[in-house]
Amino acid sequence: MKSFFQLIRWQNLLFTSIILWVMEKWVAVPILDQWRFGEQMPWWVLLCLMIAVGCIAAGGYVINDYFDIKIDRINRPDKVLVTTVFSKQQTMRIFQVLTAVGLLFSGVVAYWAHSWTLFLLCAMTTGLLWFYSASYKRQLIIGNLIVAFASALTPLSVAIANVDHLYYRYAGVIEYTPIPKQLYLWIGGFVLFAFLLTWAREIVKDLQDQMGDRELECHSLPIVIGDTWTKVIVTALLVGVMALIVYIGFWVVPFPHTWSSLSTRYITFGLLVPLAGELALLWAARIPSDYKNAQLLLKFIMFIGVLYAFVIAKMV
Repeated sequence: MKSFFQLIRWQNLLFTSIILWVMEKWVAVPILDQWRFGEQMPWWVLLCLMIAVGCIAAGGYVINDYFDIKIDRINRPDKVLVTTVFSKQQTMRIFQVLTAVGLLFSGVVAYWAHSWTLFLLCAMTTGLLWFYSASYKRQLIIGNLIVAFASALTPLSVAIANVDHLYYRYAGVIEYTPIPKQLYLWIGGFVLFAFLLTWAREIVKDLQDQMGDRELECHSLPIVIGDTWTKVIVTALLVGVMALIVYIGFWVVPFPHTWSSLSTRYITFGLLVPLAGELALLWAARIPSDYKNAQLLLKFIMFIGVLYAFVIAKMV
């Protein structure tokens, strides 16, 4: 059982569930309450969404391990589970069951929300994760973008489900309110944040995994353009994230911007300072363990960024 939870990356799935809960309870609900619509998504629908997204993501991790046996034997031999704990046939069955369950529960959520868009996005994501593991991962840039896109769909799914349900239930009213726009704008900020940070983290992961990638002739950025230029690209992405945080946090959101403001302190010490630390860690990195630490810091920053939704809930 322990090996199974390691195979599906239970820590990442827990983080995914937290993101969905936070987007619904701390972003969507306060906006809906502001316009006296109240919470629309019942607890069981949110649970179904968590299961759907979690199973699809878990299936992606499993099929990635299925195709990456040779690379993982070089990069992380102590963590290879496929062929050591699970046979290839068992791994494929696990992937198929997880994907089927994910699509089934996404269908339940889509039926409640009356949203074919949501179901099609989930189905498309399962296909992308398969092709990513089988082929795109070894290609320049496109593999990183697929993972970043899949990560960004997690918070976006909450906006799609709520907006499509509102249009179905209040078709004659909702179009005259700014609710759909507010939901997509607020959650869209988290979507962009998740996309850019995941993209940067995937490139850092390529820096960490160069040894195995070179053996199997992958075309990752570090292999094609070298470590220095790869770090320049990651730096550009992180500086872009910092610029967006400053712009949105201090010029777009309608919150007070004094030093006593919760929003100002959170953005400064919770996001900007750690991102500056990430840049220092990145440029000091030389060996795989250094890049692993840089990856972990990026995960922490992403988690802190998601929790900014609490500030929104308190100040909307």
